[in-house]
Amino acid sequence: MAKEYNVAILGATGAVGSRMREQLALSTIPVKSLKLLATSRSAGQQQTFRGQTYIVEEAKPESFDGIDLVLSSAGGSVSKHFLPEAVKRGAVCVDNTSYFRMNPAVPLVVPEVNPQALSYHKGIVSDPNCSTIQMVVALKPVFDKFGVDKVIVSTYQAASGAGQSGWNELEQEAADYLDKKEMQAHILPVKSADKHYPLAFNLLPQIDVFEDDGYTHEEWKMIHETKKIFFDDMNSDKIKVTATSVRVPVPVSHGESVYFQVADSDQASVSAIQKAIADAAGLVLQDDPSKQLYPQPINAAGKRETFVGRVRADNENPGSYWMWVVSDNLLKGAAWNAVQIAEELVKRDLLHVDDPEASYELFKEN
Repeated sequence: MAKEYNVAILGATGAVGSRMREQLALSTIPVKSLKLLATSRSAGQQQTFRGQTYIVEEAKPESFDGIDLVLSSAGGSVSKHFLPEAVKRGAVCVDNTSYFRMNPAVPLVVPEVNPQALSYHKGIVSDPNCSTIQMVVALKPVFDKFGVDKVIVSTYQAASGAGQSGWNELEQEAADYLDKKEMQAHILPVKSADKHYPLAFNLLPQIDVFEDDGYTHEEWKMIHETKKIFFDDMNSDKIKVTATSVRVPVPVSHGESVYFQVADSDQASVSAIQKAIADAAGLVLQDDPSKQLYPQPINAAGKRETFVGRVRADNENPGSYWMWVVSDNLLKGAAWNAVQIAEELVKRDLLHVDDPEASYELFKEN
């Protein structure tokens, strides 16, 4: 008889958490019991899972007693506080926040790209940034077949990447603009920033805070997460990556213009790259300029796949190519990738913590 697992979703009422519950219901994971956890503000809400009603509980350390798997998307400070407690109790945590991503003891995993990294987990596995996930999924078949030396990416990221509040703000601004009212911005580009700007009918070339070198932290994430995923080293010099991240007035699904240089320029071609993408798991090639076929956010929303089109050569620089990549940032960029990781942990019999006390000491708050 197949083993069944006790599962908890931390941050169950958020935009990603609710989708984690939906994706878990559709997954191959044999769920024995489910616990929905959130802040005291959200406790008491009712949600359904596989036809059964559950009450959202306030998260506490003891909430994780007896839990085998935690799917977490409740913010970095919450993960910092609760996930070591969950690991101490023997649970394996798949975390969608950025808090543990660059910890060398934590695998940063996209199942289509580097599932082998799961073998060294010590109780916590991290979901990469949403924009990183779709890019590395699209690059993986090219990387495997021709090698990739350099990546230059410009992102066009949806409002929901800033959470449900960012999405709500966009909708309210759009309504106000069309009603000829003054738009009120309170969240974007960054809630903690001194200034806020409307996103509706606008573009914001800032996602997250600015670093000292002029890059935003979102751009920093894309650079260093890509290196860690492909080479298990956030500072690897085996691939050059640079990024510009822009928030756009789209509710769901990020778009990315990805420029890449292959290592094997003799074997690579547009048709060979297209075939590699078309044959890869998790990717859908939509690339027929004669029929105006290319990925669009409105069509990717609600789908698990990553869509790729506009594959073309840089005629000025042999060995370099472009592609356009679109994916639902709340599904493949977050909830579905986390559930996929959990499926892979079950498949590989890795849903256990070998030394919970040692892992707790490794991850506990400093």
